[in-house]
Amino acid sequence: MKIVVIAVGNRMPKWVQTAVDEYSKRFPPELKLEFREIAPQRRDGRGSEIKAMEKEGKAILEAIPKKSYVIALDERGRQFTSEELSKKVGSWESMGCDIALLIGGPNGLTDECRQRASELWSLSKLTLPHPLVRVFVAETVYRAYSIYAGLPYHRA
Repeated sequence: MKIVVIAVGNRMPKWVQTAVDEYSKRFPPELKLEFREIAPQRRDGRGSEIKAMEKEGKAILEAIPKKSYVIALDERGRQFTSEELSKKVGSWESMGCDIALLIGGPNGLTDECRQRASELWSLSKLTLPHPLVRVFVAETVYRAYSIYAGLPYHRA
């Protein structure tokens, strides 16, 4: 199984890639964590927000691997404890398909992206900066996997 994080934004600070790489390498060979970047669209302030969001949304939808189970990261989604998310990881594994996690741009995800998703996941009630979201997702998914696999990483 592969967990593909499709995120708007590129040119992340080096510390983001270092952290994402650190968590990604901890997964076993049969469970890969992959990030796909979607170039953010230019916003010039003259009604370009909606157009930029639509273009980003289209690019996100095109980047979703075929036959993937899609989860949109969205403030309207459900929040999970680490233990609840570990059960999700188990259910993802039993589906036998790849998982696509969608992260929108500065204005979030389009309605089309949310509609394509089978579920919505809210990381927090807080607004988080995009670089930190990537690290947060990598660590959170690894923590959930480690609980599911019975590894000692998570200590409650």
